Amino acid sequence: MTGHHPQTRAVHPPVIAPEGSRPMAVPIYQGHLFAFDAADDLAAAFSGPDEAFFYARMGNPTVRSLERAVTELEGGAGALATASGMGAINAVLTSLLRSGDHVIAQTALYGGTYGLLNDLADRWGVEVTFIAGDDPAEVRDALRPTTRILYLETVANPTTHVTDLPALTAAVQGTDVLTVVDNTFTPLLCKPIEHGVDIVVHSATKYLSGHGDVIGGVAVFADQDVHRRVWHHALDLGCTADPFSAWLTVRGLATMPMRVARQSASALDLAMRLADHPSVTRVHYPGLPDHPQHEVAQRLLPDGAGGVLAFELTGGRDAGRVFSEAVELISLGPSLGNIASLVMHPASTSHRQMDAASLAAAGIGEGTVRLSIGLEHPDDLWPDITQALAKAT
Repeated sequence: MTGHHPQTRAVHPPVIAPEGSRPMAVPIYQGHLFAFDAADDLAAAFSGPDEAFFYARMGNPTVRSLERAVTELEGGAGALATASGMGAINAVLTSLLRSGDHVIAQTALYGGTYGLLNDLADRWGVEVTFIAGDDPAEVRDALRPTTRILYLETVANPTTHVTDLPALTAAVQGTDVLTVVDNTFTPLLCKPIEHGVDIVVHSATKYLSGHGDVIGGVAVFADQDVHRRVWHHALDLGCTADPFSAWLTVRGLATMPMRVARQSASALDLAMRLADHPSVTRVHYPGLPDHPQHEVAQRLLPDGAGGVLAFELTGGRDAGRVFSEAVELISLGPSLGNIASLVMHPASTSHRQMDAASLAAAGIGEGTVRLSIGLEHPDDLWPDITQALAKAT
């Protein structure tokens, strides 16, 4: 830049690429533009998710690092990182569905997903059949010529219903139906693609990042063609991830195995204690022998049943709200998978879109309380739980 005016040199600082070494940590590529020497190379970059970087909404080196890392963890062929978990779900559903298509979905779903499906039904004319998700015969009976997607959750929120993924995916084998599974509750503990699933979605806000400082999502695809189709649509939606959130999520992945193992162990410990408490009528946790899908959990989640549990209080909705406000070490707040423990009353928060009949159909009681267990010692969490139970009852 010698010979140019200072104002020109200030606009064009040297961009240093490492030579002779490589960074040990994933760098943050915050810039949104990438320049080319040849016009044909820039034109080629527009064609797919694995081409050269040119504009950050279409692809970014930091975001690509996250996508490839999660692809490898899930055993997929490609991934799309998004600005939120709902961004990933929206990108998948709106790219693969059109008016008149049919979706089969399990009844016990995250409230945001339930709301999106109802919105697609109201505005797009997408038909949705809800099933309990326990019997492959339900899926076969619900199939239509227009069925495009079977939507499931590995572990449902907040009832901890465990879906027999191999059995239900087998029910749509030989058809054009794509199986989409939300695996947010059980990263590493379950790999749905190994069980015949086509698309896996995650809220990266939860266990993938793990520290309560990221909003993000990821969709992982078993098939490259489906990946490419959703990628193109996501660009138009504008829901792709930003580099800083992607970088924080990549950093969180490094500790995820230890976090998930610790949180699963603590959740099982507390679930067993709650099961013996007189103020609790029922505990929902797949690691307990009396859980309806305990046998399925042992097959799909042999290394732990996750860090989320729910329980029913004898006092109903009022007791649930009092308990949620009475905890002191545990925080009252949304989300899950954080290093700190969280409590929430689903009927008045995450599943507020559902009326009483829909809540009952999903197995969510008026007094259901959900706990997301963090990294605190369970012997410190238990006194906080018991004092809140005493106030609630």
